[in-house]
Amino acid sequence: MPTSKFHTLKPSGETSYLLVINGKPEGPYTVEELKDRQIKFNDFVRSAEMDDYKEAHEVAELRELLGFSTQYIIPQYFAGFDQRLLASMLDWFMIFCVFILLGFIAILLVKDNQTQIIIAFSLLGIMPLVKIIYHIIMESSAKQATYGKQILKIKVCDMQGERISLSKSAFRNCAKLLSVLTLFIGYLFSFFNRQQQCLHDMVAKTLVIKDRLI
Repeated sequence: MPTSKFHTLKPSGETSYLLVINGKPEGPYTVEELKDRQIKFNDFVRSAEMDDYKEAHEVAELRELLGFSTQYIIPQYFAGFDQRLLASMLDWFMIFCVFILLGFIAILLVKDNQTQIIIAFSLLGIMPLVKIIYHIIMESSAKQATYGKQILKIKVCDMQGERISLSKSAFRNCAKLLSVLTLFIGYLFSFFNRQQQCLHDMVAKTLVIKDRLI
């Protein structure tokens, strides 16, 4: 969807929304103007703060002011194994670059060779733990995705397509051990079910979906 119309958003401080009418974004409109237009709960809207268009009932402000109830929509578009693998590779690359930088700084600051070796192995040892924590935090955030997933436009959600909690994200990422301990066969589960869930997704009752395109 084109986003150039956002420069016309009203300066009053009130949130304004673009409204999809006959497949094209129109507006922006204030909440009162949307109310006057008698928009439906499944009309697509977007504010300047939103990353993508959402149905009106998915926006908390519109739910409250226009009296919509949350309508859960079962996700239809699931991320394939290739997308998830590439996202993971991108995440590993970014984390590796950060650790290389930290190691380089340590070498500059520490002159003792033995200490440098200890630091290097220590950084390598904690890298997997850092990646798990990174996944837990990012996948339970408003973006619902690590930076690698964001680049591929995929995200983690529950079975209703909703954002997962921090505790559920922690459980999901710890459950990845099951996919690893089965000699990575747990990851191949995604080839044998329509929702393309890996073993840890099944255990945690989560999905990895593609961002909806309008």
